[in-house]
Amino acid sequence: MAKLISELLWPVDPAHALDEAALLRYAVANVPGFPGPAPTLALTQFAHGQSNPTYCIQASAPGGGTRRYVLRKKPPGAILQSAHAVEREYQVLKALGSHTDVPVPKVYCLCTDATVIGTPFYIMEYLEGIIYPDNTLPGVAPSKRRAIYFSTAKTLAAIHRVDVNAIGLQKYGRRDNYCKRQVERWEKQYLASTGEGKPARYQRMLDLARWLKENVPEEDSSAGAGTGLVHGDFRADNLVFHPTEDRVIGVIDWELSTLGNQMCDVAYSCLPYIIDATPTERTNYGGFQHTGIPDGIPQLEEYLSVYCSFSERPWPAANWKFYIAFSLFRGASIYAGVYHRWTMGNASGGERAKFAGRIANTMVDCACDFINREHVLQGQPSIGFQVSAAPWQEFGREQEGSISTKDQGKFVPNEKVMHLRKKLMKFMEDHIYPMEGEFYKLAQSTSRWTIHPEEETLEALAKKEGLWNLFIPLDSAARARKLLFEDGSLVSPGSSNDLLLGAGLTNLEYGYLCEIMGRSVWAPQIFNCGAPDTGNMEVLMRYGTKEQQKQWLVPLLEGKIRSGFAMTEPQVASSDATNIECSISRQGDFYVINGRKWWTSGAMDPRCKVLILMGKTDFSAPKHKQQSMILVDINTPGVQIKRPLLVFGFDDAPHGHAEIVFENVRVPATNILLGEGRGFEIAQGRLGPGRLHHCMRLIGAAERGMGLMVDRALSRTAFGKRIAQHGSFLSDLAKCRIELEQARLLVLEAADQLDRHGNKKARGILAMAKVAAPNMALKVLDMAMQVHGAAGVSSDTVLSHLWATARTLRIADGPDEVHLGTIAKLELQRARL
Repeated sequence: MAKLISELLWPVDPAHALDEAALLRYAVANVPGFPGPAPTLALTQFAHGQSNPTYCIQASAPGGGTRRYVLRKKPPGAILQSAHAVEREYQVLKALGSHTDVPVPKVYCLCTDATVIGTPFYIMEYLEGIIYPDNTLPGVAPSKRRAIYFSTAKTLAAIHRVDVNAIGLQKYGRRDNYCKRQVERWEKQYLASTGEGKPARYQRMLDLARWLKENVPEEDSSAGAGTGLVHGDFRADNLVFHPTEDRVIGVIDWELSTLGNQMCDVAYSCLPYIIDATPTERTNYGGFQHTGIPDGIPQLEEYLSVYCSFSERPWPAANWKFYIAFSLFRGASIYAGVYHRWTMGNASGGERAKFAGRIANTMVDCACDFINREHVLQGQPSIGFQVSAAPWQEFGREQEGSISTKDQGKFVPNEKVMHLRKKLMKFMEDHIYPMEGEFYKLAQSTSRWTIHPEEETLEALAKKEGLWNLFIPLDSAARARKLLFEDGSLVSPGSSNDLLLGAGLTNLEYGYLCEIMGRSVWAPQIFNCGAPDTGNMEVLMRYGTKEQQKQWLVPLLEGKIRSGFAMTEPQVASSDATNIECSISRQGDFYVINGRKWWTSGAMDPRCKVLILMGKTDFSAPKHKQQSMILVDINTPGVQIKRPLLVFGFDDAPHGHAEIVFENVRVPATNILLGEGRGFEIAQGRLGPGRLHHCMRLIGAAERGMGLMVDRALSRTAFGKRIAQHGSFLSDLAKCRIELEQARLLVLEAADQLDRHGNKKARGILAMAKVAAPNMALKVLDMAMQVHGAAGVSSDTVLSHLWATARTLRIADGPDEVHLGTIAKLELQRARL
């Protein structure tokens, strides 16, 4: 939970009491603008932190107002040599605040005279902002979590880009052999904090120190690139965020800062992915990679990619094992010192400090396990960002899923995506296009509602090629992985079954691949990336319980079953979902469903086993709280499939679009998704990525049309010359290409904003894509059909089917009018600001 700085204050610990009169005299004389005359002083202490005691000074003067300051001092009692150097903290804060844009609190004065309040101290600006003590960011919206983590990465990059020579810190420390010296230093401090009447030493800590000394990276011996200012304790709870904006306004706790190998800072800031080192009495300290990444928090590789791009540093995969192990080693030494001080009664962190010894040993165990892993970091970053001139201030519009440089465009697929795209295109050429005729033959026969035997063979091949479930977003996969891997009975990370949760792609990255699949109406289902299964799997991954996921999600992920989505109703305008009339009534341990649905896509498929149905559980509730979603086994008594519906004459067998009557259908109460009245909430989470998939596929359909159109124009002669030589054709072809490229960029931009900002903030650009993509595809496909003449409107080519699908999406994907209304309303809101 986020905490205001003021919420971290408590009464001064008696062990840390100060001579307030002496402090007041000093502040009046040395702090510029200190309230006066005859000020009074109120002192409280920050509960946050385990090291140097930190206080809030509230100074008031009659008629002069009240001001707050922060005082930070060395702790009382015996302390380790070189530790708690508040003088160095003051020096670095002064330099950064005076000469750089790195966000730090302003410092006012440094007192090295220990006779004033007992130890040296300095006084700095009080920042009324927000601290996030919990790395999981509970209670924070997913899009905000993402922004917070990216702001953290950019702030660290800003620190590391500082020219220490230009701000007078060139002698702040030695750049070379930093890791070597740090291992020796923290080993000595660990030894000084343990043994011989102190807390017991842990043998694995000594073994870890020996491993680190033997594996210091060669780059550490240099004072060149990658060395500079090091914060030394860079983590989220040492950052003060703006009260209302997702940006850092102050980096605090510079006690361990120096010059040296900056990758140590980076690895230390990534520890939440490896371990949760919050001092508590619990026994499980697993990080995100063990517990699952909370919704919105970026993957480790995403976080690192932001840092590397804004700091202009190379990808750290080669020595990542060392840097993480070293960070855990150093953290263990720090916590051992905290625990030692707690046993002596002078730790500044209160009762939390009593758990520090346990955490220290846990960090050692975690480091030892980490260095024994075979793979610890992907070889290449999964996203790229363009470097801004002022990286900490503004996270511009750089793109996930692409590598953006001065020599490349905004949307350029990264190496991972290019590899998958190449494999996918080859699969389409070798297996999908050659089979289209066979699929169509079956779909037009009396056996149309059966599955072609070759489809299962192609699905197995797609799995083998790593082209299965590519649509699954990172955050959804993380939640599903956490639930499904919990007991290890289903699948386990790293196993072949783990591939069921996709390739870890962002929406933008998937966009490049989804487009390829859209070139054939048959392709998406071969890769388990077809609607409505993708949207339904997304719902189960995001909102399903563990039991619901086991029963329905796992077989859907495996491709063993199919599903349908039952929302649209024939008797009401279902584009306004508040109109739906299907009832879901609670009766004891069951819900009873009554209503009629149509255009339930997928329900005709013989493999369809489950429907996600939207109906009303409370007709008297507020307008958008009446609806709920529930899982319905299609074989439940009372589920009556009345007929398949035709789309411009196509029944889309064996997939199909069904009209279904639900008559007193009883399903277990445990089938409700997320709870009663939360149907709209689920729908909004489902429709962003799912509906954008349609846009992505439409780009591919248009590209298929362009290719067929050009081939036809080059091969057919009319009125004495090739169709491709006629001026009217050339003009129309060029216009089609322009509109296709415009739509593609709009769809990619929508995917990028969906990744960075979430559904709500990206709703405007999503609406634009949903209008532009089908209208563009219709124009291109119509032109392709025109060039083909009579063949274009026949079933001898795929063009008529692609056109029918595109036209349907102007309704099925939400009517154009609804999307246009959204766009216009946002535009008017902008004008009023």
